Amino acid sequence: MPQIPEKVHELTVGQLSARSGAAVSALHFYESKGLITSRRTSGNQRRYCRDTLRRVAFIRASQRVGIPLATIREALDSLPEERTPNREDWAHLSEHWREELDERIKQLGRLRDHLTDCIGCGCLSLETCVLSNPDDVFGERLTGSRLMVERRSKA
Repeated sequence: MPQIPEKVHELTVGQLSARSGAAVSALHFYESKGLITSRRTSGNQRRYCRDTLRRVAFIRASQRVGIPLATIREALDSLPEERTPNREDWAHLSEHWREELDERIKQLGRLRDHLTDCIGCGCLSLETCVLSNPDDVFGERLTGSRLMVERRSKA
């Protein structure tokens, strides 16, 4: 891993990529979404502050646990003076994200449990399928798939 001398306060996109493990294209994408910022040199080259390394680490860790980029951007925007997130920020934000992740985990569990049932039901209906219509939320308005009808009659 390339070492950057302490006296260097700005990084090129290549240095930031090498140190963060994020592809240059990902860094450009993050910048286009307002997640990180750079300044341009007279030769129109990007230069990133050293603290962008921590910001990119925060973004990538958040993505790894399934947090959408829009939510990450909201979190970064909520920090005072657009400062880089620290350990306390991560603890605070991850506590709020935990509930959202728990709900997604439950949803994925339901999808997994009904995956083989869906193949057997044969409905192929996106409006009434147990996979695309969890908990039969359309049951008030629509008939529901045969699988759902069979499950209700068994109960």
